[in-house]
Amino acid sequence: MATKSWQLDRRMLLRGAGAAMALPWMEAMAWGRNSTVDLPKRFCCVYFPFGVAVPAEDHPTRQWGWFPTGEGKSFKFTNVLSSLESLRDHVTVIGGISHPNGWVMGGHDTGDIFLTGSLMKSGVFTNTISLDQRIAEANGTNTRFRSLTLSSDGGVGEPTRSCTLSFTRQGRPIPALSSPTQIFKRLFGVEGGGNIAQQRRQLKNTSSMLDRVLEHSKTLNQKLGVNDQRKFEEYLSSVRTIERRVERAEAWLEIPKPNVSQDAVNADATQQGPEDYIKAIYDLMYLAFQTDSTRVATYMIGQVAGATTIANAFPGCLGLAPNWHGLAHGAGKPGGIEKLGRFDQFLAQNHASFLNRLSGTPEGEGSLLDRTVVLYGSSNSRTHNNHNYPLLLAGGRDLGLTHGQFLKYNERDMPLSNLYATIAHRLGINDEGFSDSTGEMSDILA
Repeated sequence: MATKSWQLDRRMLLRGAGAAMALPWMEAMAWGRNSTVDLPKRFCCVYFPFGVAVPAEDHPTRQWGWFPTGEGKSFKFTNVLSSLESLRDHVTVIGGISHPNGWVMGGHDTGDIFLTGSLMKSGVFTNTISLDQRIAEANGTNTRFRSLTLSSDGGVGEPTRSCTLSFTRQGRPIPALSSPTQIFKRLFGVEGGGNIAQQRRQLKNTSSMLDRVLEHSKTLNQKLGVNDQRKFEEYLSSVRTIERRVERAEAWLEIPKPNVSQDAVNADATQQGPEDYIKAIYDLMYLAFQTDSTRVATYMIGQVAGATTIANAFPGCLGLAPNWHGLAHGAGKPGGIEKLGRFDQFLAQNHASFLNRLSGTPEGEGSLLDRTVVLYGSSNSRTHNNHNYPLLLAGGRDLGLTHGQFLKYNERDMPLSNLYATIAHRLGINDEGFSDSTGEMSDILA
């Protein structure tokens, strides 16, 4: 098919700072799926803690349970997920599956392994690479940011109480960003201040400092015992991560960031106003995908460390007690299911708005959602129960996924990693599996 004068080739390159970088995806590149243009493939994961309301099928408050009624194509959303009705053909609800390694872990310990499937117990806190980072390795070379790691708490937390979903190939946590102002600045603003020459000097100074640290480490490492060498290697891994980020920043320095108005997101939102804050984080992920600044993003709404997560107070925005952890525990008490269900509904409404924005944004002959796989869920069913994860899979229809169904599985036959292996394969990872996967989840394949 011939291109038109206003159409741009995705393979057009911007050259600067000694590197060649592909242009971001733009509307002018969309001239059909049969084109030689390689449209982006994306992955997003949003995690929430403490589980959901899971009443019995015949319970009077069943409509406030998270999981739909029915099964297969004939399922019906309850009050909780009703905001997804217009997206029915773009989503699959999945029940009954979990990470087998999580069955022997504490109820507050499994947030760390939601995207890894690893085993962390008995003093062994070594994690493995997370699904998003595996995908970022395959899809992050042509974007300014290989991945975007976000959480309401920010940072890394501590083992089994991590404030991040993302882990490196060595199993080390990747610090999450939490401030909308900082995230917007990193994506679309000028970091470090000053002009390009000043930024280049700052990057070179940082690079020189990291070189000195790594050089000095060779001598120091020889003087340490085995345990201290392991700890020191963890420190050096963090230094190398910073070094790679500096190198990437230098390569992209002369390529302008997308021109996005600050009015596009409420960057002043804070966790003290959950309604505005959660919306701002979703807005930032949407803008990051729309501008092709990254193709991989994760957001941990709250970590599972009980009342210590900053998100614990979020239910207060609905007039509920500002105690998410207590709300989840209270689901077994009179009126507790509806209270937790109302907050689950609030979270689902925010997620549905994000999916609707992706679905309503054209790309090629489809939409951003058609080439973005979005996973939403928790590593508990009821709080402290590490089985039957509530999971919602959306998007990816142009990547070979099919939707409009509620799938129920026996967890001993279908580990969660089978879903992850299936997603990974659709996003260009061609090795055999992921973590403890035993095959693909064929029910989600078109």
